[in-house]
Amino acid sequence: MNIEMKKINFKKIAKKVIDEESAAIKKLKKTINSSFNKAVNKILNKKNGKIIFSGTGKSGAIGEILSSTFSSVGISSFFVHANDAGHGSLGAIEKNDIVILISYSGETKETFPIINFCKRRKVTLIGIVSKINSTVAKACDINLLIPSVPEADPNSIVPTSSLLMSMSIGHCLAIATMNYRKFGKFDFKKFHPSGNLGAKLKTVEELMLKGNKVPFIRENIFMNNALRIMNKFNQGVLVVRNKNKKTLGIISDGDIKRISNKNNDIKKLITKNIMKKNPITVEKNMIAAEALSIMNSKKVTCLCVHDKKNKKKTLGIITIHNILNANIQ
Repeated sequence: MNIEMKKINFKKIAKKVIDEESAAIKKLKKTINSSFNKAVNKILNKKNGKIIFSGTGKSGAIGEILSSTFSSVGISSFFVHANDAGHGSLGAIEKNDIVILISYSGETKETFPIINFCKRRKVTLIGIVSKINSTVAKACDINLLIPSVPEADPNSIVPTSSLLMSMSIGHCLAIATMNYRKFGKFDFKKFHPSGNLGAKLKTVEELMLKGNKVPFIRENIFMNNALRIMNKFNQGVLVVRNKNKKTLGIISDGDIKRISNKNNDIKKLITKNIMKKNPITVEKNMIAAEALSIMNSKKVTCLCVHDKKNKKKTLGIITIHNILNANIQ
């Protein structure tokens, strides 16, 4: 068994599959036409409805994934399995919904009850099909035609290239709507609060220390008092402000160590004579991972945080420990 396997170049097979599927995607690109614009506009202009994907078999699996993708970018969507449609699931489809049917052949009989139901209720149907004269295509209001291509297996019978094209055209719809709606990373974060992705999209404001957790000190106090405050807060840093709460500078434990090596009586010094002026400050809505990058490049372990209105007013501080403890790297 193992001797025979050695005679087969599996890497060559893999590369051939990739070449054939890549060729299918390139062919799909050439078929994008005004129907795509119509489909996007229909999705964007729907009133309080949902995007419902449906299909069966492997096309159904693609529909489930695309439905999840639409939901993740803020477009209410779910999947209705074509096999279940005639057994009660049709009740999930409402007048203002848009139903997207995925059927490469366009003759998937399990979709016919969905078509009849939607036609009677004037529900918009969008088809992802390969044959314009098929039953599904003729029934749909808009068709996104995917080209007929050879499948990637030797006998061209296993849905591979065709599925990839169906997935790709669905992704095109989702990304097109995102662009129009200016759906950005902060919008995306609302639907992905958990897991690794949610952690990467956390903002500085979510992780920073604020209020009475920030070691603020006045500019004209002696360092013996400042050191007591530093030990109390145990953040390795002090934020120096004037009487109007304007941030003037910052003192780190590293600064104290360096000055102690030069001055035997650091406790009698005034904070404003020790602080580093114009500390590095970041906007509160900055992604925490970006703040970590700034820390690494500037070789500091703490940043002051402000809002867009007033850069000189510190709202809080964010330390490298805050970021790393949030599993952001």
